[in-house]
Formats: sequence, structure tokens, C-alpha cells
Amino acid sequence: MRKAGILSILFLVVLLAAAAEAQQPTKVPRIGYLAAASPSANVARYDAFRQGLRELGYVEGKNIVIESRYAEGKLDRLPALAAELVRLKVDVIVTVGATDTRAAKEATTTIPIVMAQDPDPVGNGFVASLARPGGNITGLSSLIADLSGKRLELLKEILPKLSRVAVFETSTNTGNAQQLRETELAAGAIGVKLQHLDILGPKDIETAFRAASKGRADAVLVLNSPVASSHRKKLADLAVKSRLPVIYARAEAVEDGGLVSYGVSIADLDRRAATYVDKILKGAKPADLPVEQPKKFEFVINLKAAKQIGLTIPPNVLARADKVIK
Repeated sequence: MRKAGILSILFLVVLLAAAAEAQQPTKVPRIGYLAAASPSANVARYDAFRQGLRELGYVEGKNIVIESRYAEGKLDRLPALAAELVRLKVDVIVTVGATDTRAAKEATTTIPIVMAQDPDPVGNGFVASLARPGGNITGLSSLIADLSGKRLELLKEILPKLSRVAVFETSTNTGNAQQLRETELAAGAIGVKLQHLDILGPKDIETAFRAASKGRADAVLVLNSPVASSHRKKLADLAVKSRLPVIYARAEAVEDGGLVSYGVSIADLDRRAATYVDKILKGAKPADLPVEQPKKFEFVINLKAAKQIGLTIPPNVLARADKVIK
């Protein structure tokens, strides 16, 4: 009976220990989300990322927490926001663009960083190679710079007499130099002269349109940047006011009233970024996860915007569009 009593006590201890362990709260992963743009300008991208998480079984507020930080287009705020995420000891930091990745990289060498998109991860010094990143950063490449020349060629198809194009750039943006190189190469090949105009903030956009009109530009090419992404509606409105055809890198710009866009489906990249988060939370190291290339591209035309500036899109160009907004 004494032996039976001891066994009963041991069994009770095991049950109590198991119950106590079951009552211990399960650690909920915390994801840092860093964006240079404003929340309103980033809604579609954030929703795509969360959709990717949901497809993998993660529900925000239930089994995952997302700490979002936005610089509102003020790039000088990014280092402090990145440092804040590091202090919160998030498990992974997801960056929306190259400028955000740079800030996160300078803030930590230990917390895994997932790039939702980057135009040139190797050239920007974020990874050793696409196949073997080698550090705490991995994610997806967007090839934005490589497509700048293609956008200029599309403008030439839309406007056969195109001879002068104003290029709206943000010189402080990571990857800007490469976008310019690709644009200049294409311009030389099709005999188009470029007028470079720097937009460092929203106040520069109207000034740039005035300069483009004064310089007799036939059209405008907007290079990708946080400033352009955060002020899509302003760009579209001023394009109509100036009666200038404008081509963008992102479909969101056309959905907000812009004329034409050609580029990678950024929403698709954002959704796929969730797969990297999932793998890292399950124990994978960023150094061992190859950087993926884009799989989906979009050519979007807004016929309403074309009508507002008195432009007719050639039928052969219109037929190639993935989406036409009427």
C-alpha cells in the first residue's frame, strides 16, 4: 500500500506539472514591418503581405503580432524606426523597399530581415549573392531598375514622335543610380533626350511638373521611390493639369489616376514575402534562403486618364495591357 501511495503521489505530481505547462502562454511571434511610405499609400502592399500570412495559417492578433512602423515619406525617420523595432526584440523585420532594408541592416546584424522587394540586393550590399545571401537578410528581388528602360520604350510606342522625356527621380533613394543608368541606356538607343528633375519631397512635385512643361517635355517617366509611392494622387492630378503623359513603375499609381504603369506585381512579391517569414519562424536561417526573382509582371493603362489629357493609346499597345481602367 505504501508503494501504491508513492506511485499515486508521483502520478499526481506529473499531472500537476503537465497542467502547469499547458497553462504557460505560448509565445506569439512578433513581426516588425518597416515602410518608408505612409500607411495610406501602403494599404495594398500591407494587405497582400497579411494575405500571404493567412494562407500559411497566421492570423494577426491571434498567433502572430505585427509591429508596423511608417516613415510617412520622411526617409530620415527610418533609422530611428528600425532601431525601435530592434528594441522591441521582434523575431523578423520585413522591409518594404531598399531604403527600409538599409535602415534595418544598420540597426541589426542578428534579427532576420526579409526584403519584400529590392531592385538590386547584391549591388546594394544586402546579400553576398542571390543563391547564397550569407547574412541576416534575404527575400525577393524586384528588378525595378532593369525595367526602367522598358518603360521608356513603351512611352515611345504610345507617343511615336517622343523626343524629350522628363525623369522624376529621388536622388537620395537607394537604387536610384541604377534606375538612371538603365533609363539613359534606353534613351540613347531610341534617340530620346532626358531632363532630370529631383523630387525629394511632396513640395518638389509641382515644381518638377512646371520645369517639365517649361523644358517642352513630351512625357514624364517617374522612377520608383518612397516619395513617388506616397504621393501617387498628387502626381496623377498634376499630370492632368499639365496635360503630360506619365508612366510609372507601380500599378497602384494608375489605379490612383495615373496614365500607364509597367513593372513587377509588387503585391505578388509582398504576398510571397510571407513565405520567408514562415520559414524563418520555423527555424530556417536567412543566409540559407535564396533570394527569389519576380514571377508576375503587370502592364496597366488608364483610359480615363488618357482622355483627360487628350491622348489616344494605339490599339497595338492597348491590346498588350494586362488591365485597362475605363
